[in-house]
Amino acid sequence: MLIIPAIDLKDGKCVRLQQGRMEDDTVFSDDPVGMASHWVEQGARRLHLVDLNGAFAGEPIHGDIVRAIAAKYPDLPIQIGGGIRSLATIQAYVDAGVSWVIIGTKAVKDPQFVIDACKQFPNKIIVGIDAKDGWVATDGWAEVSQVKAEDLAKQFAQAGVSAIVYTDIARDGMMQGVNVPATAALARACGLPVIASGGVTNLDDITRLKTVLNDGVIGAITGRAIYEGTLNLAEAQHLADA
Repeated sequence: MLIIPAIDLKDGKCVRLQQGRMEDDTVFSDDPVGMASHWVEQGARRLHLVDLNGAFAGEPIHGDIVRAIAAKYPDLPIQIGGGIRSLATIQAYVDAGVSWVIIGTKAVKDPQFVIDACKQFPNKIIVGIDAKDGWVATDGWAEVSQVKAEDLAKQFAQAGVSAIVYTDIARDGMMQGVNVPATAALARACGLPVIASGGVTNLDDITRLKTVLNDGVIGAITGRAIYEGTLNLAEAQHLADA
């Protein structure tokens, strides 16, 4: 199981939000490329980048930073989400060396876009499903749809999607523990590899996630915990490998 550090980009800085609220941010670094280097030195095998401004704008805002990180670590798998609403945007990120792009809002509003993207960019597409009480949220979590998270995941089971990133918004940035039952249920429902996100706090969360590996949970994204020190990335990856 992979432990994946998150680098959330807002106004050129590396931040963490609480429950997706843009006004409720904590700045951890004004050097996102340097932060990427820090996590690589700690043993990161993949990075999770989020363009928070892009998620609200509907187009990339931090493309230069993403390209800089990808250029510095060309052999490191990178996944990027936030504001990916066109095939041209996906092409630009793939050209920059990004391994996967994460489609969130567009997956809810235009599922055919995901299917088309998977055909044009095989093995490059991840669907991000951000849920509030089981319902999918969109537009930087500003809106809650009438689509159930599990139903959305099932739609893409045969589309060629590489994985699902599943975030429980209620847990995100709150240091309250990951929602293991909901994450495992989603993985079982869709049959796709699922990466857990939201609430990873300490080694106990990694231990609990390991119990659902057979359900298809292949990794966990962690943000605030590794920035505030309640989780050591190297220790967490060692436990995940054990």
